[in-house]
Amino acid sequence: MEKSKGFKVTYSTLDPEGMEVFHQAYDQAVKDVTGQFGQSYPLFISGREVSAAEEFADTSPINSELLIGNFQKGTAAELDAAVDAAFNAFKSWRDMAYQERCRRMRKAAELMSERKYELAAIMSYEAGKNRLEAMGDVEESADLIRYYCAQMEEAEGFVRSMGRLSPNENATSRLRPYGVWVVISPFNFPLALAAGMSAGVLIAGNSAVFKPSSDTPLIGLKLYEVYKDAGIPDGVFNFITGPGGNFE
Repeated sequence: MEKSKGFKVTYSTLDPEGMEVFHQAYDQAVKDVTGQFGQSYPLFISGREVSAAEEFADTSPINSELLIGNFQKGTAAELDAAVDAAFNAFKSWRDMAYQERCRRMRKAAELMSERKYELAAIMSYEAGKNRLEAMGDVEESADLIRYYCAQMEEAEGFVRSMGRLSPNENATSRLRPYGVWVVISPFNFPLALAAGMSAGVLIAGNSAVFKPSSDTPLIGLKLYEVYKDAGIPDGVFNFITGPGGNFE
């Protein structure tokens, strides 16, 4: 199984060497994740589990009778709570040195790579992607996080001295976080688009409320877990689910 870590599947390299080992690792991941299907999952607001009044079923496009899990039908009340949590967590995250934010986000990318077979197997069942497409989505997600970290580090936090109009003038351009962002991801690239959007938000010092597509909420939850395990503080990244109309 260790040899499967020696190559990388992306959208530009969908025919890697070592496919036998790749499929062995994938088969094991399929067994592991399908054994966990059918559970009920909460919202996560400020790090706390939150239940809504109703749930909705997340079924597989491969087999509509296969229940992947039951997720909360969040409402405007849960959305308001998540926005409040993100607002309350914003200042401390904003004030954290960009180097430390990048360190934690690089850890998130590392965890994503370590869990790539689990994430890809879930995506195959939840979004209907074949193995290589799903793995490409996961690998791209980790690369997007690393890329945004590199951009922030190379620009030294985007603090730059500007030109002077007079000898007595000192002008500085400084990246300032905006505050709370909402990340709504689609189903077709359920991890890459969610990770790409949220990574830009978090690395720049903002906080977020994340709502994945109702077709792919489990992979969205796994992104939340990656960030949580990487050291993103409670409230900085909040996870809610439910049909969009419920939040109007």
